[in-house]
Amino acid sequence: MSFKHISLTLAVFAAFLFAATADAATPKLTGETGPGFSIEVKAGSKDVKILKAGTYTIKVEDKSSIHNFHLIGPGVNKSTGISFTGEVTWKVRLKAGKYTYQCDAHAFEGMKGTFKVTR
Repeated sequence: MSFKHISLTLAVFAAFLFAATADAATPKLTGETGPGFSIEVKAGSKDVKILKAGTYTIKVEDKSSIHNFHLIGPGVNKSTGISFTGEVTWKVRLKAGKYTYQCDAHAFEGMKGTFKVTR
């Protein structure tokens, strides 16, 4: 095996290791809407009430074609479509403030929640 081949192998391994470490360092959240009239944001198995400011990955599971998942807050305005069902993953930078997640079609019926982000 040549020195050039070993160097290339090590470079590929280092890039893979860096990407895996960076991904593991980003906290993960789950957003879920439907199939009934429920909507939530969780960190692991716990409902989110307070988070530290920073970058998060949120996996949204939209389980109904009559609902959507809409996240609104300082610098964030992301949503799925009402007729969309499936999963999407967003990387969001959450700043200090109040965030609302809601189904736009049913927010007036109480299909919404909030959480706070602190510094």
